[in-house]
Amino acid sequence: MALNKQHQVYQNNAVNTASGGELTLMLYNGCIKFIKKAIKDMEAKNYEAKNTNIQKAQNIIRELMITLDPEVEISKQILPLYEYTLHQLKEGNVKNDASMLEEALGFITEFRDTWKQVILKTRKKQFAQGAHV
Repeated sequence: MALNKQHQVYQNNAVNTASGGELTLMLYNGCIKFIKKAIKDMEAKNYEAKNTNIQKAQNIIRELMITLDPEVEISKQILPLYEYTLHQLKEGNVKNDASMLEEALGFITEFRDTWKQVILKTRKKQFAQGAHV
């Protein structure tokens, strides 16, 4: 019980001290986790848990959509992909089609992996600039 509480404190601190980029990465990781759980729930015919996990993943994608800057060109390209991913999750949920959830998982995993690279490049630039000061 105490270990669980310590873990919760650690998670809260991680979220409270994370940069915007790290928070986005956490959202992607959470979404991936919920889609994977939903797939396992579907296989186990635990439809209530499947639905709950898909809804959690959808809520994360909606949050990611809200954070897009409509003035930035890449946001205009990402938004339809988020919308498609939401559609695949909804249809996969209704039809109990794991392949649709797998496709959504693939998109979110790709977004996450790309975002990780952005964070790493940004950190390298910041480190390099800091070293020259």
